[in-house]
Amino acid sequence: MALRIGFDLDGVLADMEGELVRQAEILFGEPMTRRVERRTAPDSTDAMRVPADAASDPASPADGAANDVPPLLKLKMTPRQQRRLWRHVESIENFWESLAPLEPGVIERLARLTRERRWEIIFLTKRPKTVGVTAQLQTQRWLESHGFKLPSVYVVQGSRGRIAAALALDIVIDDRPENCLDVAVDSKARAILIWREGANRLPAATQRLGIGVVKTVAECLDILTEIDSDAAREEPGVLNRVMRMLGLKEPASA
Repeated sequence: MALRIGFDLDGVLADMEGELVRQAEILFGEPMTRRVERRTAPDSTDAMRVPADAASDPASPADGAANDVPPLLKLKMTPRQQRRLWRHVESIENFWESLAPLEPGVIERLARLTRERRWEIIFLTKRPKTVGVTAQLQTQRWLESHGFKLPSVYVVQGSRGRIAAALALDIVIDDRPENCLDVAVDSKARAILIWREGANRLPAATQRLGIGVVKTVAECLDILTEIDSDAAREEPGVLNRVMRMLGLKEPASA
């Protein structure tokens, strides 16, 4: 049976924050790269915490995003500056087509593996609208320009876990721990966290919740390929294969 995989875009495949830094420098007239600060992992008790009503409320801001836009994780800006920056971004025609890939060649590799192994891929993103065509169409054109033909793109709202459950996904790849938590809590899919910050900054709860962690998409594709190998198929259950390849035990209940 073909793997059904959900791929996040910004921070996984596309360098949204790099372009936001550039646009912030244009907008505010100062070298914003000096204000970029590395993320610090929250304490293990807070890193993966969700309010008690978050899982049941689709409108809850449990994923940390306000007004249905992705958060600015690295730019140290005031809320007023962030709002101004997003208004500026929304005025740029087809902004989402301007992003650079984070790992050159990896989207083309993903497309090739998808064809060869008959994976079913859906790209998940929380991109606000801009001037020009819809965020969905911009994203589709961006993926095609980097080698993935006829991509399925879903511009999402609410819990990634509920989306994973509704779409019967086996695996979801994301760069945000809170989205991976949603997947672990609200679906039967396995979450893989793309974490480029280093092991010392890794949220402690990932292992407990059965969330796999890799440093790059290329490494993630290596694991997915191994999960889908002929030898691995002898082990029953996609989820068991995922857990084994990521060196995880069954997660404790969240």
